[in-house]
Amino acid sequence: MKITVVGTGYVGLVTGACLADVGIQVTCVDIDQKKIDGLENGIMPIYEPGLKDIVLRNHAKGRLHFSTNLSESIKGSGAAFIAVGTPPGEDGSADLKYVLGVAQEIGQTMDDYLVVITKSTVPVGTAEKVRGAVASALDKRSASFSFDVASNPEFLKEGAAIEDFMKPDRIVVGIDTERAREMMARVYRPFTLNGHPVIFMDIPSAEMTKYAANAMLATKISFMNDIANLCERMGADVNQVRKGIGSDPRIGNKFIYPGIGYGGSCFPKDVKALARTGRENGHTMRILEAVEAVNDAQKSVLFNKINAYFGGELQGKTVAFWGLSFKPNTDDMREAPSVVIANLLLDAGAHVRAYDPVAMEEAKHQLGDRITYCADEMEAVRGADALALITEWAEFRVPDWSAVANEMNGKVLFDGRNLYRREIVGEIGFDYFGIGQGEQPA
Repeated sequence: MKITVVGTGYVGLVTGACLADVGIQVTCVDIDQKKIDGLENGIMPIYEPGLKDIVLRNHAKGRLHFSTNLSESIKGSGAAFIAVGTPPGEDGSADLKYVLGVAQEIGQTMDDYLVVITKSTVPVGTAEKVRGAVASALDKRSASFSFDVASNPEFLKEGAAIEDFMKPDRIVVGIDTERAREMMARVYRPFTLNGHPVIFMDIPSAEMTKYAANAMLATKISFMNDIANLCERMGADVNQVRKGIGSDPRIGNKFIYPGIGYGGSCFPKDVKALARTGRENGHTMRILEAVEAVNDAQKSVLFNKINAYFGGELQGKTVAFWGLSFKPNTDDMREAPSVVIANLLLDAGAHVRAYDPVAMEEAKHQLGDRITYCADEMEAVRGADALALITEWAEFRVPDWSAVANEMNGKVLFDGRNLYRREIVGEIGFDYFGIGQGEQPA
């Protein structure tokens, strides 16, 4: 079997590499020649644990190929995945120009039956637009090749994408013909041999499933952040509350950790897009609009704590950041809370010294040289008046607090992820402020 994957970003590259790893011949196509040249030479465009190994292995085996030529790559393929970006417009809607551009090019170049699959996160109704773009291009060629469209949304967690693809909780596929169903079942058969289910449904339902899943997870995060903020005012400890409600199987213990707001490429974009879809169809998604508002406000919470601790006098203060990426095990800086917090501190006259294991190059695209990038966590705290934990990377879990204290000018820790215990850092003389733990700066 031969498959073409258009797009070598996060979704496309993971999809192509994992399909190749089960023996399928895959060509990943991208218009960015520099990115394709890099992949040919083993240079990954993104950081994702395990991705480089699987790409190198399958490229060496001759199962995974890279190209900028879609017309050549599509020949002989039974399926083509569209995995290009859908950036949000100013109104929050998903921009489909790249998806539809690829669909049109597929119609211009396909030479046999093909299943055209939207892997990108797209609004309900996009598959029909894809169908129209392919059909229009075929008509202009006076070509009569048959094709089907399918929706196959991804449910990959950044930092665990390879595991998620190879051992999925579920595979959602939207189809409207038996022939498309057979092709998709064939593609995913290697992943279902151990009982991982393929859930077939109609195409609009598959498109909605992706948005609904991310919106639900974002809602859980914002709900817990709202509860955490109330806990602070009431003297309750959200860590205890989380354990209490997480033991209820109807709620569960996933995505109920309070913090400094969600970020990344999915939740912010998808919540906005789904809310926009609601408005376009005469239905206000009131919960999602509140979810977004809570998340936007939560990204300022850590700055507010720092500002209150120093009595609003941040001019000349130095704050050390541990972590910059929106979550561990990724270099993704899209919608990262660190950017909001850093900009607020800089605008108040403070200095920021930061260390992140993998995201500092990406951070430079958003923060430039306005902050100081350090070689490790100890360099970051050197001479700092305060330490802020931004991203809960594993290497930050058990620091030598005595050594940290010796490097710093001040002894105050702002724990944006509730990773540490007040009593432990308190023994070294640190003032400690977490999220939703009752005790806050005056």
